[in-house]
Amino acid sequence: MPIDEDVTGEELDKDVKQELKSLPKTLAEDVARNLVMVARLLDEDPERAYAYAKVALRLASRVPSVREAAGFAAYAVEKYAEALAEFRAARRMTGLQHLWPVMADCERGLGRPEKALAMAGEPEVRQLDKVGQVEMRLVAAGARRDMGQADAAVVTLQSPELASTSVQPWTARLRYAYADALLEVGREDEAREWFAKALEADQSGVTDASDRLAELDGVEFIDALDGDEDGDDQADAEGTAGGSAGGSGRSGEGQASEG
Repeated sequence: MPIDEDVTGEELDKDVKQELKSLPKTLAEDVARNLVMVARLLDEDPERAYAYAKVALRLASRVPSVREAAGFAAYAVEKYAEALAEFRAARRMTGLQHLWPVMADCERGLGRPEKALAMAGEPEVRQLDKVGQVEMRLVAAGARRDMGQADAAVVTLQSPELASTSVQPWTARLRYAYADALLEVGREDEAREWFAKALEADQSGVTDASDRLAELDGVEFIDALDGDEDGDDQADAEGTAGGSAGGSGRSGEGQASEG
C-alpha cells in the first residue's frame, strides 16, 4: 500500500522505535512507516488504518507494538475477536497490563458482558495506572448496561474521579457516561447537570455533550442551506403561477451516541 511521502517512521514513540531495532534496518523502517500510517488514520479512516496494520503484522508479528497496533486497528473496525487475539499476544510478549480494559471491551463487543464484568474484578486491574482504572470502570458500567442493569451502571460510575473538580484526560468521558446512565434510569434533571459538566470539561470535543444538552432542552437544529434549496425549489414550482414562496427549512433534533 502507498505510504504518504512525508512519513519517515521517525514520528514513532521512542519505545516503539527501540522495539523495532530488533529487526534488520530496512525492514524496521518499512514497519515503522506502516505503524505511523496506522496512527495517522485510525480515527479518520479506520479501514485504511486496518490495512496498514495488516502489512506491519505480516512484516513483524513478533514485535509487541506491532501486535498492539494491529489490535487497535481491528478494534476500530469492530473485528473484536481479532483485536482480542492481538491484544492477548501483545500482553504475553510484554507482561504489561495496560491493555486489560480494551480487552474487556472486546468481550463486550463479542456479546460477553459477563466476561467483561468479571475482568473488572481481576487482580490485573490493580496494576493499571489511573487512566487504565477509569477506563476499566467505564467498560464495567457499559457491561452492566449491556446486561440490563442500568441502576448498577450508575453506581459503578460513582467514584472519586467522578466527584473530582479537577479536569483530567478522562473527565469528560466519565461525566458523559454517568449522564447517559442517569438518563437511562429516568433521572433527567441530574443527567442534564452531568452533560453540562461533561461539556465544561470537554476541551477536545471527544463527546457530543452539547448535542445531548440541546436535545434535553428541546432545541431543534435547522439546516439553513437545505432551507434555501427547498425555498428555491418551491419558488420554481410556483413561479409560473406568478406566486412567490419563502424557504421552508428541514429541521430535526441532533443525534447522540454513547461515550
